Amino acid sequence: MNSREALIQALDLTHQRIESLVSELSDEQRAVPYHSGINPPVWELGHSAFFYEFFLLMALDGVSSFDPSMDEVWDSFELDHADRWSPSLFPPYLATLDYVRHVQRQVMTRLFEKPLTSNDHYLYRYAICHQNMHIESMIWARQTLALPTPPAPPEEPNLSHTDTGDTANAVGDTDIRGGYFLIGLPGDSSEFARRDFGFDCEQPGFRAVISDFSISRTLVTCGDFLAFVEDGGYDRPEFWSQGGRGWLRNAQKRPIAAEWHAQQARYIHQQGDIPADAPPRHPQYWRKRASRDGWEVRHFDQWLPLEPSHPVLHIAYWEAEAWCAWAGRRLPTELEWEAAALDNRPGQDFQLLPWERTGVSDGSPEDFASLADMDARALGRLPATALPAGASPSGCLQMIGTCWEWTSSQFLPYDGFRMDMYPYMSTLQFGTHKTTRGGSCATSSLLIRGTYRQAYLPDRFDVFTGFRSCALNPSRQT
Repeated sequence: MNSREALIQALDLTHQRIESLVSELSDEQRAVPYHSGINPPVWELGHSAFFYEFFLLMALDGVSSFDPSMDEVWDSFELDHADRWSPSLFPPYLATLDYVRHVQRQVMTRLFEKPLTSNDHYLYRYAICHQNMHIESMIWARQTLALPTPPAPPEEPNLSHTDTGDTANAVGDTDIRGGYFLIGLPGDSSEFARRDFGFDCEQPGFRAVISDFSISRTLVTCGDFLAFVEDGGYDRPEFWSQGGRGWLRNAQKRPIAAEWHAQQARYIHQQGDIPADAPPRHPQYWRKRASRDGWEVRHFDQWLPLEPSHPVLHIAYWEAEAWCAWAGRRLPTELEWEAAALDNRPGQDFQLLPWERTGVSDGSPEDFASLADMDARALGRLPATALPAGASPSGCLQMIGTCWEWTSSQFLPYDGFRMDMYPYMSTLQFGTHKTTRGGSCATSSLLIRGTYRQAYLPDRFDVFTGFRSCALNPSRQT
């Protein structure tokens, strides 16, 4: 989104996508039950439009909002989460859609007619990115509630022709030579609205010394994780940290799991009436059917056979940590993750995406189809060895897209942190959340870069999370 034309295209595409995510649902499906990990789709649609209205139209042009009486309803920091399920507080779907389209027309008109200053460019881009974040949360809400698979972009590739890569050469570890690496984005840059656009938690960038390490080329697969499950991994406390053991035995530490179990009673019945407070024995969206051989994975509103070659998704931090202990491995730190993904060393051209130096893409959204599983295209239904054209300089696959990758790092500010225009983008998560990296299959390619940091509580499995691992002792570097 480095030009007016790119902003116009991104704004139009984003509006089409978020509207389609809501419009194709029935009235019954839009009336979703309460869950702490999601938002009602109609409220989320109106909220994302209000962000444009508040930070662009009202702030820059001094215009009044479409309906001032609704400002506090659409503002996520004024309306309690549970109150978003009160239909009497905000307009019905069609009226909300009228509001959203009104705001979109005003923003598009402004974008065409007003001078594009760097500050305005930054605000347009920020608002578009914010709306794309809500597109992702609408997609994981569908997974949470077992609603139909979301619509894919119109340019969705034929997945049967997706390059699955050279399996023999893709597995195993790659060795990263230690040294100085450049991490994050510049805190003060004349390109803050274009090349160096980012959020406050990515800034200011710094130079870090990272020791030699070895990291897996591929994400941990369903087959890898199944071996842990069938070895009784969930019943073996020696593989679980103190936090992980608490998560296993205390249902209050697993509120999202309890809510999901309560709402998906039809699936629980098929597993033998497992109570909601029972300790998990496998990932939450897995089941083993007594009437059939093998395991199944719930993919939105379908139960599909577990594919051993596919990356394991919807894994809590504690589960990833326990698998690593069982396998004699560890999670990467977030600095190691960024070093493996981007290999930004002093004196080299700085890249934001793993494939930039290869020249295979200029970063435009249409190029991502052959490079990363994003934009709800494959939704994690590709082998972990797929998409070799998107490999990192170190040879790691799918470091962008597929799943947010857990790291061992706590989500903390970089030294010199300064809040940006949206004071709650990062600050509410510092210290209590874990850092994930890379984006997911539901993340918009308009949003992602290799420096992007996403915070999740370690008990979250409802989002598209997965992981890769590092060797405890790296291979000797030569």
